[in-house]
Amino acid sequence: MNNGLADPLAIRVTGLRTAFGDKVIHDNLDLEVRRGEILGVVGGSGSGKSVLLNTILGLQQPDAGHVEVFGEDMGRSQGDVQRRIGVMFQQGALFSFLTVLQNVEAPMLEHTRLAPGFMREAARLKIRLAGLPAHAADLRPAELSGGMRKRAGVARAIALDPDILFLDEPTAGLDPIGAAEFDALIRDLRDTLGLTVFMITHDLDTLYAVCDRVAVIADRKIVTTAPLHELEQSDHPWIRDYFLGPRGRAAAEQQDSI
Repeated sequence: MNNGLADPLAIRVTGLRTAFGDKVIHDNLDLEVRRGEILGVVGGSGSGKSVLLNTILGLQQPDAGHVEVFGEDMGRSQGDVQRRIGVMFQQGALFSFLTVLQNVEAPMLEHTRLAPGFMREAARLKIRLAGLPAHAADLRPAELSGGMRKRAGVARAIALDPDILFLDEPTAGLDPIGAAEFDALIRDLRDTLGLTVFMITHDLDTLYAVCDRVAVIADRKIVTTAPLHELEQSDHPWIRDYFLGPRGRAAAEQQDSI
């Protein structure tokens, strides 16, 4: 097992097989995520994007194969690696009865022994890093707009200064302006905090705006992982339909014009 110190990979998935009864979701799936990159993960409905995410996080046990995060086998002992991981689920998954500040403090209370005053200031810093105004700290999720809830979810996800940030459909439900602002936030957080970002998304604008590479799930495995300009040259039918269809072309043209 690699100790993760000199490994250029943040995540290594090999020979992954997952199934629910007779339905096989992944079969011999391999994936490598490089440190410091923003990796987009795409695939058709039912292709197992969220199942892959949950398997990497250790929430779903595979039927075969291995998942390593920073060289640690997630199937054996997750150890301290969970503290190096931040997750923003699709709807934010915030505690509705807590304020934003309390939501961000929750991981700190569970995993650290910080003094209350220091913890509060650290949480307020993460809220600012997520692009929320200071007064949002005292609001509950129901008092936030959809975009603000997502930013609050990011603030909580980075509460413990993770090395990897997992995002599940981060721009779903946002208007184009809000989605573009969220894209910029993710790019800035990666650059500022040195994060590796694993992002499930179907948003073509997001893929073109922020992703260094894109992994495509099809045929029960990762059929390719490559920068977008290489994917545009692919002869795989699903990839061509997805990236070279009208919406894909429009997203590419919009990015080229920036």
